[in-house]
Amino acid sequence: MQSVATELVTVADYRAMPEGPPYHQLIEGELITAPSPSSFHQDVVGNIYFLLRHHVMKHRLGKVCIAPLDVYLAETSVVQPDVFFLTNASLPLLESDGVHGAPDLVIEIVSPSNGWLDKKRKRPIYAQCGVKELWLVDPAMELIHRYDFTIDVAKPVRIVDSEESFETPLVPGLMINAVDVFQR
Repeated sequence: MQSVATELVTVADYRAMPEGPPYHQLIEGELITAPSPSSFHQDVVGNIYFLLRHHVMKHRLGKVCIAPLDVYLAETSVVQPDVFFLTNASLPLLESDGVHGAPDLVIEIVSPSNGWLDKKRKRPIYAQCGVKELWLVDPAMELIHRYDFTIDVAKPVRIVDSEESFETPLVPGLMINAVDVFQR
């Protein structure tokens, strides 16, 4: 079998593309396109966004954003996390065309079509580029894998099931009930 060399796509190439849909992400120089998510995926995104945004706005802790919004992590990596949070200290990263640097908290909702991308390709990039915490939310299993990259970049510090609650030091005073995350 012969290998064919392909040229890496850069941020400049990515920015020259027309606006979506379809929406793309740039992962280590590879342009990735995915189908639209399921309605339950979108319910989970909305639930998390609502829970976080309400608390963050009330306590003036920073800003919560949802996809599609570009997050420029490296010259060959531009992602669109489902939901992400910037603390007040990180707000200067937010510009009119997206976020230039690592959000403090990234939340990815795992779908059958993108699970490998979120778990195997994007997770290590998030850890390497300075994201402090990642939640991989699995709607099918109703589990939340909470990674704290300051403690361990390879393993979640906690796996939360639909019956449990949890909190993050990045959003002081907020208790997340997993049942609210998975509300249809």
